[in-house]
Amino acid sequence: VAHLSNIQREMLKLYSTDVKDEELKDIKEMIGTYFAKKASNEADKVWQEKGYTNDDMDKWLNGN
Repeated sequence: VAHLSNIQREMLKLYSTDVKDEELKDIKEMIGTYFAKKASNEADKVWQEKGYTNDDMDKWLNGN
């Protein structure tokens, strides 16, 4: 038997109630925003640890 993750259990609790389509859209956006912000924060942390700069990014984008 497959076990559900903690996020799956929470989502099942949430979705056991009937929400309007607009509310569902808002919830999806909030979840997406949460994970995007989390990824951005992790990227910022790596950039700081590695000492990368905007000049480094420009060089990478230009193939240098």
